[in-house]
Amino acid sequence: MQDLASALCLVAIIEGLILFIAPLAWKRMAAQLLEQPSSALRRMGAVAVVIGLGCLWWARH
Repeated sequence: MQDLASALCLVAIIEGLILFIAPLAWKRMAAQLLEQPSSALRRMGAVAVVIGLGCLWWARH
């Protein structure tokens, strides 16, 4: 459970850094995401999950 909490904290830190460093770029990206069809967003999410799981497996083994 401690690992999960640490991981969520790291995600919050990274997200915060992106918003702090480049808020206008983040706004442009969000606007572009709104224009994408749901199926494309779903595919991007699936790819991110697979990459994340692969990186997690690599880091733990």
